[in-house]
Amino acid sequence: MNPRVSLIIGILCISFSPIFVKLAGVSPIGSAFYRVFVAWVCLAPFCVFKKKLAVQKRQLIISVVAGMVFALDIAVWNISLLKISATVSTLIANLAPVWVGLMSFLFLRKKSGLLFWLGTIIAIIGMIVLVGYQHILHLELNTGILLAVLASFFYATYIMITKNIMAGIDVFTFMFYSMLSSSIFLLLINGYMHNDIIHLSPKVWLCFIGIGLICQLAGWLTINYSLRYLESTKVSIALLSQTVFAGLLAAFLLNERLGFNEILGSVIVLGGIAVTFLKPRSRKENVVI
Repeated sequence: MNPRVSLIIGILCISFSPIFVKLAGVSPIGSAFYRVFVAWVCLAPFCVFKKKLAVQKRQLIISVVAGMVFALDIAVWNISLLKISATVSTLIANLAPVWVGLMSFLFLRKKSGLLFWLGTIIAIIGMIVLVGYQHILHLELNTGILLAVLASFFYATYIMITKNIMAGIDVFTFMFYSMLSSSIFLLLINGYMHNDIIHLSPKVWLCFIGIGLICQLAGWLTINYSLRYLESTKVSIALLSQTVFAGLLAAFLLNERLGFNEILGSVIVLGGIAVTFLKPRSRKENVVI
């Protein structure tokens, strides 16, 4: 498949995630569990048949930890989706690249450069416009927004954990163990919270199958495929369009409408995130996200 076509397909696939969660309308933790479990069940036979289960101890530990962090990411994000609009929640979750830059600077002492900090400032301004400065001054932040920010932090942590392991492990092997870890972790959380994830309506089951096959499996396999042939920075910028597609789908399927401040704030945030991915022409770096 043409890598660009693969990337477009992947972006369209993951854009359906908030739609499936809202249409299911049940426990967001249950939705998170079935998202990874359905994908893992479909991926497992392929990995066994192709003998892709061999893994080093260090790689296994990192894959398991990454899976648990990813589970926290989608669980918290799913909760936020039921409290605020799909467009706003998806937009805030895309702040992950900003967190990655900040963590790299704070913990790895990696200089992020002027463009990164400029983009970060623009994104923060966009967040203020989106939320409303009066709410920030009075600490009247919507729970859904706070959860979406937390989800973006978890996803950034996931990126930080996995970005150095992907060069030395097969993507299918990594996905097998990380999604298995996510499934077990989310199953335990559902059990602890006494969530009923079995006695569900046919509509809910269809949503769970859709989010597992379309968003998790097809979406991330096609995106990872495109990353093998396209520059990672360009792929990362293209992934920002997920917010646009999610917004269009939410307007069409969920009848969601955004206010002027939400639209303006979203545009500013997307612009700020895009700036963080720009690289001076004099510097040639490969950034893998």
